[in-house]
Amino acid sequence: MAEAINFETEPSKYKHWKLEIEGERARLIMQVKEDQGLRSDYILKLNSYDLGVDIELADAVRRIRYEHPQVKVVVLGGAMDRIFCAGANIMMLRSSTHAFKVNFCKFTNETRLYIEDASENSNIKFLCALNGTASGGGYELAMAADRILLVDDRSSAVSFPETPLLGVLPGTGGLTRLVDKRKVRRDRADVFSTIAEGIKGKRAVEWNLVDDLASLSAFEEKVDEIVGEMAAGLPDKADRKGVALKPILPTIDDRTFRYQYVTMTLGEDRSAEVVLTVPAAPVQPKSGAEAQAAGSDWWVFKAFRELDDCLLRLRLNHDQVGLVLLKTRGAVADILATDATLEALKDDWFVNEVRHHLKRVLKRLDLTAKSLFAIADEGSCFAGTLLEILLAADRSYILNDPDFPVALGVSTMNGGAYPMPNGLSRLQTRFLGEPERVGQVLEALGEFDAERADELGLATSAPDEIDWEDELRVAIEERVSFSPDALTGMEANLRFAGPETMETKIFGRLSAWQNWIFQRPNAVGERGALTCYGTPNRPEFNFQRT
Repeated sequence: MAEAINFETEPSKYKHWKLEIEGERARLIMQVKEDQGLRSDYILKLNSYDLGVDIELADAVRRIRYEHPQVKVVVLGGAMDRIFCAGANIMMLRSSTHAFKVNFCKFTNETRLYIEDASENSNIKFLCALNGTASGGGYELAMAADRILLVDDRSSAVSFPETPLLGVLPGTGGLTRLVDKRKVRRDRADVFSTIAEGIKGKRAVEWNLVDDLASLSAFEEKVDEIVGEMAAGLPDKADRKGVALKPILPTIDDRTFRYQYVTMTLGEDRSAEVVLTVPAAPVQPKSGAEAQAAGSDWWVFKAFRELDDCLLRLRLNHDQVGLVLLKTRGAVADILATDATLEALKDDWFVNEVRHHLKRVLKRLDLTAKSLFAIADEGSCFAGTLLEILLAADRSYILNDPDFPVALGVSTMNGGAYPMPNGLSRLQTRFLGEPERVGQVLEALGEFDAERADELGLATSAPDEIDWEDELRVAIEERVSFSPDALTGMEANLRFAGPETMETKIFGRLSAWQNWIFQRPNAVGERGALTCYGTPNRPEFNFQRT
């Protein structure tokens, strides 16, 4: 079964980025090849990007964290004169399906959050050196960095031209970062977001749209100065040796995708089954050095890299799949032993990175617009880190029959090691109205049976063997019959109870708005702004406000 998009790449295969490592500094240089888009029906002019460009960026940031752990500062720059990045390619957006547009926006923002996560948790700071204009998604990428330097050449500007030119939003987090992260005053943000040509020079600094200016002749000198300032406050990492990231590619056989630890099978009923298998008695590293020696073959790291790839394929290549049945296989004792290792060695840089990788994959699961049912049947091992998968599901079905024993378990990793986008643990989110239950679950450390899991509130339903198959069948048939639009909206609202954060605003609120706007005639109709862009036609709007 042929797949449209492959998410696996590495630096020698990059078409649009150049990664240079210079001791404790890395350079990521954007030079998009116009004729090398994922499809041939658009040209990537002016360093505009499509999903392929962002797949490479995500890979580069990941490789810096693992393969070049001595790096303290990453400089993001452009290779074109007077242009850093013109943002998402308009012709690509105009000619893409609605589902692709939304998932493209979601992936690009997850990549920007990955940059911010590296800054927060890996002592890697990012400087975006804007050697020219940054528009739309190009400026959004700049805002993901810790500092922004803009060339002061009387023409280069930062801008959000989407509202005046395209009738859409900077919908992958631009508006949220503008006011939540950069804390630009609301009235100034309003003006900025409606000026197609953007803002440059001293005014951009005054409004906190950028942090620094430098003339063209002094630009590289200023880059070096800022890099030195940013690196000075970071711990020395010169003794770290990188861990190579081996490729993650499934074997595809008809409707089944087989990795080493993850298997995905596409059903005929708009569902898919994803099974994560824990190896029997896996070797547990006794030290950070042993964990680094295992590297990308360490089973838990590899399994979650496989799950990550699987989720991306589901999103972008299988938009007809509406329900994912999540299963695990293995021994609870083995996953709990791995969790004990993750906790005991958390001060090691590599183990710390693995923990953050698991966190990000679980967030990717939270943010996947598919219905998620966790199925805990005979042989399953939803425990510790894998219990988080059950907690991420919209529903959990646990077989409760003494003749078919089902084991689950809790570890210290369930106490907050893997926060959701709302900043809470999945247990805290699940029991927002009964906070005392969180402590009760965490006190049940170790392995327990289905009946105990039900008592602890971990099961949506815990039928016995007699009712098991019928209850699952009815639930699955009902779920795949519902409107996918209604389910996407419902799930996005229900999954993130509690406090609102920058992440929940981006994905829950802005993504929903962009999802709606991307379908409105004012944007994509025959005379919509996105449709008319680049043509002699002027857009025609229905001026009725909702």
